[in-house]
Amino acid sequence: MKTLIVYTSQTGFTKQYAEWIAEKSEADIFTLKDVQKKTETFFNEYDAIIFAGWCMAGKVVKLEWFLEKAANLKDKKLAIVAVGASPNEAPEVEVAMGKLLSDEQKQYIKVFYCQGGINYDKMKFPFKLAMKMFASSLKKSKDPKQQEQGKFIDHSYDVSDIKFIEPVIDFLNA
Repeated sequence: MKTLIVYTSQTGFTKQYAEWIAEKSEADIFTLKDVQKKTETFFNEYDAIIFAGWCMAGKVVKLEWFLEKAANLKDKKLAIVAVGASPNEAPEVEVAMGKLLSDEQKQYIKVFYCQGGINYDKMKFPFKLAMKMFASSLKKSKDPKQQEQGKFIDHSYDVSDIKFIEPVIDFLNA
């Protein structure tokens, strides 16, 4: 199966997952910026297309581009790999992933989530500021669970793991 992976990454976690998936599936891999220069016929040569993007505030950055393309590619295996800082098992992840697609889109696009981390050194200033403010507000919360989360996201960390791509590889191989 000829597979295309298109990704956008701010701090490197999504790029790492895209590379792992490409390696395991022998897929072609492009940044979103590079693939946006391609003609529509470029996508026709692929059997499967995966869009990997990073999460911010419960959304996947640049997802609109993929959803617009996907509407004309329903005959292909389509998937979204969302990469974020929240743990895979966090209830808010399931809720956010469930809201990414319309009911119709859920019929032909599969959604996967992979926990990555936070890298403040590579983060652009507005995002860094927003994250630091969010961490600060969580630490001031009366809820001990939120206080703990605030302490956790107050600094850079990396919990990305190749094992998180297994469901994506299974999807491609099915």
